[in-house]
Amino acid sequence: MKVKQHPFSESSPWMPLIDAGLALAAYVLAYVLRYEVQLFARVELVNRAQFLPYLPYVAIFIVWLYFSYHGSGLYKHVRGRSWSEETYSVINGVTNATLVIMALSFIFQPLVFSRLMLVYVAVISIILLSGVRAVRRLLQVRWRALGKGMERVLIIGAGDVGQAVLRTMIARKELGYQPVGYLDEDADKGSVDLGRVKGLGGLDNMAVAMRENQVDLVVITLSWKHHERILKLVEICQQAGVETRVVPDVFQLNLRQVQIENLDGIPLLGVNGHVPLRGTNRFLKRAIDIGLIVIGAPLWLPLFALVALAIRLEGPGPVFYTQRRVGENGREFDMIKFRSMIPDAEKLRAQLVKDYNLDPRHPKLKDDPRITMVGRLLRRTSIDELPNVINVLRGQMSLVGPRPPTPDEVKLYESWHMQRLQIIPGITGLWQISGRSDVPFDEMCLLDIYYIENWSVKLDAQILMMTIPRVLLRHGAY
Repeated sequence: MKVKQHPFSESSPWMPLIDAGLALAAYVLAYVLRYEVQLFARVELVNRAQFLPYLPYVAIFIVWLYFSYHGSGLYKHVRGRSWSEETYSVINGVTNATLVIMALSFIFQPLVFSRLMLVYVAVISIILLSGVRAVRRLLQVRWRALGKGMERVLIIGAGDVGQAVLRTMIARKELGYQPVGYLDEDADKGSVDLGRVKGLGGLDNMAVAMRENQVDLVVITLSWKHHERILKLVEICQQAGVETRVVPDVFQLNLRQVQIENLDGIPLLGVNGHVPLRGTNRFLKRAIDIGLIVIGAPLWLPLFALVALAIRLEGPGPVFYTQRRVGENGREFDMIKFRSMIPDAEKLRAQLVKDYNLDPRHPKLKDDPRITMVGRLLRRTSIDELPNVINVLRGQMSLVGPRPPTPDEVKLYESWHMQRLQIIPGITGLWQISGRSDVPFDEMCLLDIYYIENWSVKLDAQILMMTIPRVLLRHGAY
């Protein structure tokens, strides 16, 4: 089945035409700025040129851009390519094309020709060409958020490599992958659902699984010692017209832990056991947490007081609620929240888990009868978690990180779930911006592990910025 691409994807046949139109628009705007607005330099009436003599240079500029962008792969669909990489290619192409035009003007010496106008052209072209690619990315994200243009993926193998592939696809939806299920050599292991990703059984079910789930891509993560079986699976995919990708054994390690060196054409692979959130990075993350809390104090302190007053006026009971949680490396601490439930609500928890058949590792219930009227508003806006900043100031939590579980929940964890406890927990994280309570427990763990393996200041900034609209839209909050 052919995947429907976004109409403005990199590989769209419209992109070269759009670039050509924008380049022409850049020349027109530059001409207006130079000769009409006369920005930065006055032009005598006798020295004013018509736009028509510039048209051959416009054509050369556009043709040079096309071949430059085609050669750099800008018109190819490269999954995971960043906007900054695209912008670099845009700037490089515009710069080279501008130098070519300037060189031609020196060679042919036209009677009326403004080199300052070419500077305007370069600047305007970069703004327009990089800007349209930023818009294209936003449209593509929206397109994929609606479930369109996604490749339906079947993963072969439920081991460490398969889970690494799965959590990356779930965490980075902008890549355009939608994992629909997985198979494993062990049919029993392959029959257990991981969140919303279905366990479809053993490898013998592959042909049926591809057909019934309308699979576009199969990703094989089996150990290469099973190479004969892998080749047979690839053959089955080819016969069904389904694309196949094989993950080598070395990528059981996180890609960031693999160092690649070149020894006169011989690739050397080294392993770096460094965990991103240690040492200097840990100190930097802590400094950013404290700095943002202090900067935001004029906003959250008045809100803090108003919420405390509302809870006090609603009825008897404490303003704050503390609950024992499990933090980094299994260390327990008391997490502070605004009380959003009736007094002694914790005593009813076990009965609700049983009555509503909730996942005891991550029990979330819509229309929880224990929640008060004020508490319902606090939960839908996530304001009940505002006192978590006290835990952050104490060093028990961070602004961004995995949400801390209760000790009872941790007792029910499988061994791979424990990986989410490797770093300091947070107020918000990938789970919160991906749907919060709507995200099943196993998917939450996959997202948390992805965050731990790929931490960066940039990722924290993205999560914090995306948290605000998620809170305002009450996405998955109850």
